Amino acid sequence: MPFVKKPFYIKKPIKAFLFLIRQFNLTQGEAQRFIDKGRVIINGVSIYDKSATIKGDIEIVYFEPKGRGVKPIFQNKDFLVYDKQSGVLTHPNTIATEYSMLDEIRAYSGANANATHRIDMETSGLLLASRHKKAEQFLKSSFERKTIQKYYLAWVKGKLTEHFVVEEAIKIRNDYSTNKHKVEISEDGKYAKTEFRPIKYNKKYNTTLVECKPLTGRTHQIRIHLFHVKHPILGDPIYGTDFKYATKYLDGTISQNERYKTTGATRLLLHANSLEFSYNNKFHIISKVDFENVSLIF
Repeated sequence: MPFVKKPFYIKKPIKAFLFLIRQFNLTQGEAQRFIDKGRVIINGVSIYDKSATIKGDIEIVYFEPKGRGVKPIFQNKDFLVYDKQSGVLTHPNTIATEYSMLDEIRAYSGANANATHRIDMETSGLLLASRHKKAEQFLKSSFERKTIQKYYLAWVKGKLTEHFVVEEAIKIRNDYSTNKHKVEISEDGKYAKTEFRPIKYNKKYNTTLVECKPLTGRTHQIRIHLFHVKHPILGDPIYGTDFKYATKYLDGTISQNERYKTTGATRLLLHANSLEFSYNNKFHIISKVDFENVSLIF
């Protein structure tokens, strides 16, 4: 497990955040977030006071990457690009998370490396990671300023033949009593726009491969926009299924066979296929995965 608990003995009193900065090469903000998350422990109890002074025996819970040998498909001195597999988290979501792409990023490039954006666990494809703090700040800012363009591929239900645009506001839901959608189309939501371009139709499965170009960055934007036009993504267990099925999926009680029969695939068939951005030079990086010929069953 990547998170480990390690004992330390501190001879002279020191501010907890200063100890973390010096011991783990953190910024002050990172050290204070460490404390906020309860990862400094004294006598078996987490401390949360960022101004606390510590001395004697303490324990620190920290991230120690356990890579599995996944290599980036592109790298330079500033950043790395990985082809993430479906089913893998970008970051650990709890201390109990056994593996995420952060393991690979930091095992390969050190403690200051970090993913600069998130890809949903079931979405596969390109993940951009920084190799140092300056690159992290620049790339995260670039995502916020929408100067990094992402293109996705998706296999969707039904036949599509013409380029189209969905321009519908998206709202994060807070009531899951009627359906399990995380977001919904709503006039009260935030503006969202996605361009779609059909690439290939598979008559046997009545499904179309579509290029998706999100021009805004809302949660589940591509998934909800395709569901809205009645062409949900194959394998989507939430958008395009009923309440009972979505609940079973979230409870982890769905078999691969049942998922295939219900959604048309055993995973979400959404793939982050290319990135266009500038970092001193212009980059256009394309996934090495042949998503056009991806299997519906894994």
